[in-house]
Formats: sequence, C-alpha cells, structure tokens
Amino acid sequence: MPFSAIARAVEDQFHHDTIPVLRRRGWRPRVIPYDGYGSSANGHRRQGEGDMARVLARMVLRPHDAPKEGPLFARLPEEIPTSARDVRAVRDITATNLLAAQRGWRMFIDVPVPYLPVTVRVGAASVRTRADRNGYVDVVVRGHGLAPGWHEASIEAAGTPTVRASLLIVAPGPRLGVVSDIDDTAMVSHVPRMFVAAWNQLVKHTSRREPVPGMAQLLTGIQQAHPGTPVIYLSTGAWNVVPTHRAFFRRHGFPRGPMLMTDWGPTNTGLFRSGIEHKRTGLRRLMIDLPEVSWVLVGDDGQHDPLIYGEVAREHSDRVAAVAIRRLSPAEHVLAGTQLAHPTGLGPEARTLAEADVPVVVGADGYTLARRLPPGLLAAEA
Repeated sequence: MPFSAIARAVEDQFHHDTIPVLRRRGWRPRVIPYDGYGSSANGHRRQGEGDMARVLARMVLRPHDAPKEGPLFARLPEEIPTSARDVRAVRDITATNLLAAQRGWRMFIDVPVPYLPVTVRVGAASVRTRADRNGYVDVVVRGHGLAPGWHEASIEAAGTPTVRASLLIVAPGPRLGVVSDIDDTAMVSHVPRMFVAAWNQLVKHTSRREPVPGMAQLLTGIQQAHPGTPVIYLSTGAWNVVPTHRAFFRRHGFPRGPMLMTDWGPTNTGLFRSGIEHKRTGLRRLMIDLPEVSWVLVGDDGQHDPLIYGEVAREHSDRVAAVAIRRLSPAEHVLAGTQLAHPTGLGPEARTLAEADVPVVVGADGYTLARRLPPGLLAAEA
C-alpha cells in the first residue's frame, strides 16, 4: 500500500474519531465561503441559458463562539513593539482586524466535516451536492440568470445556518482577464524553500508580510483601463490562508477577485498535491468556463510559472494576451531554492515560454512589468 494511502487512512480515521467527541462538547458544522466566479448569458442568449457559476466553500466543525472564518483560536501578539517598524505593524493591525495579528499556523487548525449534504442557490437555480472527504464544496450552478457584476450565492448545509458566498459574474463578449500568482508575485514569501516557507506561512504574523512593489498598481491599472476585467488569483497555497490573503489584498490595494487555492493534505498520488498540476488544471478550467476571455498571466520565476504559462500560451495563443514574469533577485532565488536565471533572461524552464507566440515581459517588480507590457493593456481603449 502506498504511503500516501496510509496517510489518507490515518487522516480519515482521525476525523472519524474526533468529530463525535467535539460534537458532544458543543461544536457544530460551519460553512466557510470562498469567492467564486461565473459567466452571464445576458444580451447573448435567452436569460437563464448558457451561464454558469462556480461556488466554493468548506464545511468545518467549530465551537459556537468561534469566528465565522479565520483561526479558531485568535490572540493579539504578545511582544511589545521595540522599533518604529513594529509600532507601524501594530498600528496596521488595529486599523484592520484581529485576523491580521495572527501567526500563520493558527490558520491551519480546523476540523473538516466530510460528505455533509449541501444545497447551493444562485439566482434562479439551485443544486444539491455533498462536501468531499476534506469538507470542500466545488460545484457549478447553471441557468442562474444573473447580470454581470458581484452577486451572492446562498449555501445551506445540514445543521448550519445559511451562509452567503460572493460570486464574480463576468459579462458576455470578448474581454481581457488577469490570472495572477500570489506567493512571490503579489506577496513576498519565498514559498518554494520548505523551511523559509514554513516560517513565513506558519510563524510570521500575517500583518508583517510585504507586497511586491508595484504589483497592486499593475493589476489595478489593467482593470481600470479595461472595465469589467476579472482578476483571479491562482496559487498553490492552502485554502486555510484565504481570509488572511483577502485582508492583505485589501490592505495593500490589490483588486478584489476570487482565489483558487489547493488543499495541502494527502491525495491518491502523494502526501501533497502537485502544485504544477493544480495550476495547469486551474488555467485550463478558466479557459473552459470563461471562453470569451483573453488572459494576462502574471507570475514569477521562483517556481514553475514560466513553464506552466508557456505550455498554456503555446497551446492556446489566441487566449493569452500577454505573460508577465517577475524575476526574483539572486538572494530570493537562493532562499527559494531555485536555479538562478540567466543574466539576460529567464531560467531553463522558460524555453517553452520563449517558443510561445505571445508578448512576454520580465521585470523585478510590478512597476517594471507595467512599463514593458504592450501599451494597450494599461491604456484605456479609445
């Protein structure tokens, strides 16, 4: 028996034994909603035909007095600020919320409720389904009849109050869209190297994570130049960190958009999910779900973004408007544990990207990428 199968069996047995004990102590199922996306058929087809909405959520077990989302056990930092930077960090915490004050490991303490019956309603349509073995719900609702813009889906699970999840419905017709990585693209994290990633994700206060300079302005600029542009964040990070990422994006001026994350638990093929396959699958699904959107793909050269984006651009060059790759500094490459890029370009994985017939720009930050992207992407159409 593969070791991953043993790990899954142990995890399932742990949840099976733990849930009845916690229920006796007053814990109850809770729905944690995530932002989803969808398409609208208004103006192109009869209302209720040809549209879709992807609704995302997780079923967990929590005490009655626990917060709706975020860490189960929250607390303020115990350290007394001793520098101007620390004082600014505390000021930022009080200006946002308690969520930003938590060490990252608190976000990973949760008890999923597997196979819980769920009813999802979007506009005029509804779907009945069940959560998967890790409590996740990922369901498509068709025929909702909603107009473009932000809307809400209602999620009803057995034994839980109704919860609403936000949905970004994309307008019909050809338009631009943005897919952006998060770690080391929007946020400095050094995720590929295990121990540095562990420190940044599990120990460091979420309020002390830093944005990549100019990246919020780049994404916002594209959206402002092309109204109605969806911005979707595709990351190999865990779903558990979505609340802190959402607060981080809001605090640093990133455009609002759905986050497509992954589960870090054991799978049928290994102890952890493949980050490469997660991004490949996510990109291809976006192209299927939103067939009239041409994408600007934004990533970095610290993981496998050049390879993944290059494959997609080569196979679907008509669906990729441009590729923007943030080049990590030599120090960041060392921390990330990746091969240094050639001084005149990207690393070895970028060969596929170089063969693609789409504009490709490289830069150290969002400001440089914005200057090098084709002018039409950041300038309003006449």
